[in-house]
Amino acid sequence: MAKPLSPDLRLRIVRAVEDEGMSCRGAAGRFGVAPSTAIELVSEWRSTGACEAAAQGGDRRSARIEGHAAEILSLVEATPDMTLAEIAGHLFKVHGERFVPSVVWRFFDRRNITFKKNIARQRAESAGRGR
Repeated sequence: MAKPLSPDLRLRIVRAVEDEGMSCRGAAGRFGVAPSTAIELVSEWRSTGACEAAAQGGDRRSARIEGHAAEILSLVEATPDMTLAEIAGHLFKVHGERFVPSVVWRFFDRRNITFKKNIARQRAESAGRGR
């Protein structure tokens, strides 16, 4: 993803249009940016009085599953051997929201919650040739 324009360059574009009377396309050519960028900057300046860059990146989708955090954690506490697919199925059945198991896994990963294998389920011997 491209980096946002510097605040200094943003202000110079806006000042060229507002103070010097240049067109947005003329200012774009002068400062080496796309005409649509200059048009959007000036439009934002005129409507809000500011032309700062918006925040980039970040998590935008985990809020859906985080809304069910208390329920998921209590569900796992009551039934610790529940699979990720079963948790996702429970959320769909109760709330009608569909989550894939990888989203449920990332929910637990954000909290550093891991589930260790049950020692009783592990193999008694190594897989390989018999004696």
